[in-house]
Order: sequence, then C-alpha cells, then structure tokens
Amino acid sequence: MKVMNLRFCHSYQLLSPNFPFLLPPSSQTPNLTLRKRNPFAISFETRFCAPIRASMASASVTDATTKPFSVLFVCLGNICRSPAAEGVFTDLVAKRGLNSSFRIDSAGTINYHEGNQADPRMRAASKRRGIQMTSISRPIRPSDFVDFDLILAMDKQNREDILEAFNGWKDKHSLPGDAHKKVKLMCSYCKKHEESEVPDPYYGGPQGFEKVLDLLEDACGSLLETILAENKHVQES
Repeated sequence: MKVMNLRFCHSYQLLSPNFPFLLPPSSQTPNLTLRKRNPFAISFETRFCAPIRASMASASVTDATTKPFSVLFVCLGNICRSPAAEGVFTDLVAKRGLNSSFRIDSAGTINYHEGNQADPRMRAASKRRGIQMTSISRPIRPSDFVDFDLILAMDKQNREDILEAFNGWKDKHSLPGDAHKKVKLMCSYCKKHEESEVPDPYYGGPQGFEKVLDLLEDACGSLLETILAENKHVQES
C-alpha cells in the first residue's frame, strides 16, 4: 500500500476503513504517516442517496428560472474560511434585498469539526465588520453537486479534493456528468487583490483572519455582480 506524509491545516480523524477521514495518530506515534486520503469515499445510503434522489426529483419539477441561485463555499474544516465566505456573501445578498433569490451554504472537505460553530476568532473578526456567522460545520456530500449552482473552493487543494470527490461519486450516485464545472476558486472573483487562494488562518494570529475577510469581501462582491449579470432571473426585490 502506498503511503505518504500529509500536510494538515487542522486536526484530523482516522476513522474506520469505511469512513473517509483521518484521526491523529496516538501520542506514542512520532510521525504522521498515513495512507493517501480519499476524503470523499462515503457510501452511506441513508445519509446521501436519499437526499440526492430527492434533489434530482425536485429539480425535475422546479422551473430553473424561478428557483433560488445556490452557492456553496468550501474549505478544509468548514470553521474559518468557508463559513466566513458564507457570512460575507449572505450579508451582501441581504443588503441588496435578494434573500429569497439565493440559497447560501458552506461545507468542508473533512468532517473533523462536523456539528461545530465557526472558529471564535473568525466569528469575532467578522462581527467587528458587522457580519454574523451562524453556520454549523458539515462535510461536503454527493447531493451538493446536484443542489448547488456554484461550488467555491478557498484554495487549490480544496478544489482538487472536491473534484476527487466528484470523480469518486459521479457514477455511484448518478451525478450530472458536467457538475465538475460548478467548482471554481474563490479568489478567481477578486478584483482588488492578486492572491490566487484564500490562506488558512487557523494557526496564525489575528491578522490572518482580517486578511481572509479582506479577500472574501473583494471576491464576494464581484461574485454577486457576476451572478446577477449572468442570471437575469435573479431579480432584486
């Protein structure tokens, strides 16, 4: 079996062979050498298949010109960058009176923080800018490729993992063959900043969280304008 050393931004879980995520090794293990992760090999019928079938059935009877435009923001643990992006974008949408025209959510490529609120440092930094973060961490799932019109990855590794998820799930869960086209980099929408990725602030100081918000405010503003320009059915109320 091929093994590799993995770089982590947060703590991971090593779960059973039937679950995709990673645990930290025991305290007696000096080196973190693990199997190449496949963070999306999830095959729980009850949890994922039913939602996908329901989503596809719903899509078949919903007029694409009237349903809300859906955006999913994704980072690693879904406690810093992606919930901040969700909060920033939700705030912008609310200020334009477009709440009913959008569905906004966030997710992570691991499940380590599932069920947790966003990092308190990220929430505090957002609150100082008048942005509320209310999301609860969850991992990305197959139905997201059906339910969302855009999936925004915070960095290139996130994008790679999301696409790996899609490739592993598309046949098993009968996902649309072109759903990978929904996946884009968050910073591809930046106009004021030249960064290509939103950096993970988890192990840094307060300035890292402020930098994340600077990038997200830039990208989310442009993202909203792009969506409105390309989707005439998304109307301001």
